[in-house]
Amino acid sequence: MQDLDPVETQEWLDALESVLDHEGEERVHYLMTRMGELATRSGTQLPYSINTPYRNTIPVTKEAHMPGDLFMERRIRSLVRWNALAMVMRANLKDPDLGGHISTFASSATLYDIGFNYFWKAPNEEHGGDLIYYQGHASPGVYARAFLEGRLSEDQMNNFRQEVDGKGLSSYPHPHLMPDFWQFPTVSMGLGPITAIYQARFMKYLENRGYIPAGKQKVWCFIGDGECDEPETLGAISLAGRENLDNLIFVINCNLQRLDGPVRGNGKIVQELEGIFRGADWNVTKVLWGRMWDPLFARDTEGRMQQRMDAVVDGEYQNYKAKDGAYVRKHFFGANPELLKMVEDLSDDEIWKLNRGGHDPYKVYAAYHQAVNHKGQPTVILAKTIKGYGTGAGEAKNTAHNTKKVDVESLKKFRDRFDIPLNDSQLSELPFYRPADDSAEMKYLMGRRESLGGHLPQRRARSISIPTPPLETLKAVLDGSGDREISTTMAFGRILSQLVKDKDLGKRIVPILADEARTFGMEGMFRQLGIYSPHGQLYEPVDRDQVMYYREEKDGQILQEGLNEAGAMSSFIAAGTAYSNYNQPMLPVYIFYSMFGFQRIGDLAWAAGDAQTRGFLLGGTSGRTTLNGEGLQHEDGHSHILAGTIPNCRSYDPTYAYELAVIMREGIHQMMELQQSVFYYITVMNENYQQPAMPAGVEDGIIKGMYLLEEETGDFKHRVQLLGSGTILNEVRAAAGLLREMGVGADIWSVTSFNELRREGLAVDRWNRLHPLEERRLTYVEQCLGERQGPVIASTDYMKLFADQIRQWVPTEFQVLGTDGFGRSDSRKKLRDHFEVDRRWVAVAALQALANQGKLERKVVADAITKFGIDTEKRNPLDC
Repeated sequence: MQDLDPVETQEWLDALESVLDHEGEERVHYLMTRMGELATRSGTQLPYSINTPYRNTIPVTKEAHMPGDLFMERRIRSLVRWNALAMVMRANLKDPDLGGHISTFASSATLYDIGFNYFWKAPNEEHGGDLIYYQGHASPGVYARAFLEGRLSEDQMNNFRQEVDGKGLSSYPHPHLMPDFWQFPTVSMGLGPITAIYQARFMKYLENRGYIPAGKQKVWCFIGDGECDEPETLGAISLAGRENLDNLIFVINCNLQRLDGPVRGNGKIVQELEGIFRGADWNVTKVLWGRMWDPLFARDTEGRMQQRMDAVVDGEYQNYKAKDGAYVRKHFFGANPELLKMVEDLSDDEIWKLNRGGHDPYKVYAAYHQAVNHKGQPTVILAKTIKGYGTGAGEAKNTAHNTKKVDVESLKKFRDRFDIPLNDSQLSELPFYRPADDSAEMKYLMGRRESLGGHLPQRRARSISIPTPPLETLKAVLDGSGDREISTTMAFGRILSQLVKDKDLGKRIVPILADEARTFGMEGMFRQLGIYSPHGQLYEPVDRDQVMYYREEKDGQILQEGLNEAGAMSSFIAAGTAYSNYNQPMLPVYIFYSMFGFQRIGDLAWAAGDAQTRGFLLGGTSGRTTLNGEGLQHEDGHSHILAGTIPNCRSYDPTYAYELAVIMREGIHQMMELQQSVFYYITVMNENYQQPAMPAGVEDGIIKGMYLLEEETGDFKHRVQLLGSGTILNEVRAAAGLLREMGVGADIWSVTSFNELRREGLAVDRWNRLHPLEERRLTYVEQCLGERQGPVIASTDYMKLFADQIRQWVPTEFQVLGTDGFGRSDSRKKLRDHFEVDRRWVAVAALQALANQGKLERKVVADAITKFGIDTEKRNPLDC
């Protein structure tokens, strides 16, 4: 835009500068805000930018001073760099398939070092400890520092990514594999950021509910700029801004490269991220240029260098560090004669040493200091670095991420650049280097951590034990519903309402909702427990005159996440690991549409297992034929299959309220009292039917996975064993009546968990395989069915694969019915016919199994098909 009156323009600028010099930034902000208001009042469109110039946010004059010994810290950091490099290279020399990553930590070593030396507090009696989400690919650097500290042995370092024999180090942060070391699984990209946000939010939740002291702990999350393309990375940042999570700090390592090339070759990822985070009300701090640039900025009175920095795209910035000082002189400074003149007294080598902010400890310290002292907003630090910094062979190259080895010449340059005390002959052996315990380096290293309370990372594996409420507490549920028909979802609500009254457990229950409380009949808890809100309730709810009004409170117990299954699952993980992170055992209970559970957030569910989460997941409206009006994307026939893929997830599909009560009480016992690191997935239905009272002596079978519900006492020539779970068990019981009319007796088994039956069966098979000289053990399925007469027919509201998991232990003819195929909308009766799981289809399957065994004529089966009105030409539900 052309300046039509330069004199007037200069007068305005001089006036603004005078206010800034004499009255400060706040006055400038106030005046500019008022002028903006005046302009927009008349409809003037103001020039808008959510970005600031491409330079450091904190000016030199306002940088907090780093108090430590810069040169000592550089020596220590250099040794960490070397040991990380040596560890990865030694592993790949042993077996090239092991892999490993060098470049991510090489680019972020200073970012971690400053945190370890000055900011990250370990848990102790005075402080709960800061929570650090380390970038997964940077794990070699964290191991290397722990090795220097004496926390890891050389034998462990020699077994990086070689874990089977129990001596090695996990490839990435895995709490399940290293339960005393790593706290958070982060390498599945995007999961670290979203779970860190909800961790910080849950930290505030615990503060507001009085479980931990307020304002002490921080959550730090390290992210790669390429990782920001993951929807989970940025998808929840508005929550952090909205809830003023000033206990949360993101550090984004902006080395401008993703795995295969530049993140934004034609643009600027730093500027893009600045706009996104500022728009979400975060405090944004850019750390782009190191102190070597400061003299040039001081001389750039006309802003020409700033204009050039603003204009250059990331692909070219990558080029500058992949080439040399001469290239930078020609292509960066050479774009403007005045810029070129500015560096005429600098050699190419000096131009090459103009450092980036993420590699400058002074700039990083200033940013961290500002972040931990900032109030009212979360902070994101955008630190510009070089991928593969110092490695030579792959530095700033597109191949940097996959670099696992460095040639000898590059090793020499690395040694010389970082002053590693090794000679040429030693380099080829890639020795680890750890100074003597009484050396200046070791004393300084240990002193820094001692001042911050101890070593990091570290993880607490056990906490205080919470006693289990007696089963009699749930007597009202165990006694059944009488003549009244209710769903197991309603029964769950009753169980939860009773549990929250328990003096030991009740306050530790964390109900989590993804905006479906009324679907699951839980709106009554809004008033009873309150919905957590850091701001309380600043309005009068429209339903204030009703008994079950919408009540938000600062100390509310319910986490209402809105339509956000990923966020709700992240809260589940935060609450379910509070025993470890805060020494406060909490019991998250998260209920959701079962179709939108494991299918939608499977990666987070797997992370919950890795993180050793404890809690209950309730899959509501489960089954492919129970949610009859909703259709394909709402009808779940496979969540139990997905749940079964997670080794420490215990999954159940109960039919009756008393089964649900027994399972939940056992889960509480396992997780809260015995402190087993498992979590439970339990499906509940929205179909109403009479809930019977609990028969005597079935508790053990409910937990193991099956028990005899009804034993046929009549005198029948032929018998079958009918197995059912969930709502289809009622169809199985009705099928038994049809079979009796045809002269066939049926024993009925309630199968609460085919997954648990499979788990036990595989364990028994393994024992038998490894103990060939011992008496063969029987699986629980064999114990139940081995002496029973007749074929076995299993029917569920899930895919046939669900029940088919126990086939190898069924000692006779085994038929399985299930709901394979896409769901659809219709009545339950029509859907069960469509998927071939109603009572008629169960009865026909039983008759066919008897015919297969030669006990019935096949005409009996054909007659039954005709009698029941089954269409033999109907479309196969699996046909698409």
